[in-house]
Amino acid sequence: MSRIFITGGAGCLGSNLFEKYILEGHEICLIDNFITGKKEVVPKLDNLKLIEGSISDFDLLKSSIENFKPEYIIHSAASYKDPKNFAEDVRTNIKGTINLIEISLLNNIKKIINFQTSLCYGKPKELPIPINHSVDPFTSYGITKTAGENFLFLSELPVISLRLANICGPRLAIGPIPTFYKRLKNNQKCFCSDTVRDFLDIKDFFDLMDIVLFQDVPIGKYNISSGNGHSIKEIFKIVCEYLNLKNMDVPIMPVGEDDVKEVVLDPSETEKKLGWKSKISFNDTIKNQLSWYDNYGISEIFSHLKSK
Repeated sequence: MSRIFITGGAGCLGSNLFEKYILEGHEICLIDNFITGKKEVVPKLDNLKLIEGSISDFDLLKSSIENFKPEYIIHSAASYKDPKNFAEDVRTNIKGTINLIEISLLNNIKKIINFQTSLCYGKPKELPIPINHSVDPFTSYGITKTAGENFLFLSELPVISLRLANICGPRLAIGPIPTFYKRLKNNQKCFCSDTVRDFLDIKDFFDLMDIVLFQDVPIGKYNISSGNGHSIKEIFKIVCEYLNLKNMDVPIMPVGEDDVKEVVLDPSETEKKLGWKSKISFNDTIKNQLSWYDNYGISEIFSHLKSK
């Protein structure tokens, strides 16, 4: 069994991964400042250690990694709650990542898996977006996450950076799916942005993570996606059907200045190099997400976009 350190371990992806790896018998240490993650999702277990704090705190991060002695690091921490808080994005997404690099270089880390936003590509010139597409982010979140990724690859560390589609799974609290579900359940008005995105089920993501974390695969950058784009209005219709709401109309809003009309990643290079391919259909992915909300509900919803 392995020792795995997860930054942002109480967020959506981090918490799903620690649950998976704890059940498989791995030793896990999490660090989270609980700005968007939830402390209550972290149980008290013998093989799970929780550090409350920010990766921007060099001394705390250093002592946490030195004491735990991880083999692998999953870098899931990110600042995105307030699109106008540039300073916090820099502290977490850039300074925090540089702290992680400097400490990892001193601690014999086998591999770092970095989670990158697909918004690193900015407004794409080609669709689906190939992995060799130029990066041109234009939001605080995208700019700082891309800077963090650049610093990781400047280091001498073994880094795999996953440029992610929208991953659907337990505790998802960002994007159109939880927003539509919560508003429709509460008889509130909805609107759709005139945009297209790609979506991936957490089970497909788990399969991918087992490959990049534990197998000997080439370091580098990978697009993680089904490769299929779907309009936000399609999601609205599926949520309405799921909730047995008929004849529901929704106004289509123009794309905001801090948003992108279409973001669909091309996973073909990932499929060739890693032997991985998504299996779960778009409809099943969305319905799996909605079923989870039926059972567990939704609390606060976040966005990396400026409020309209």
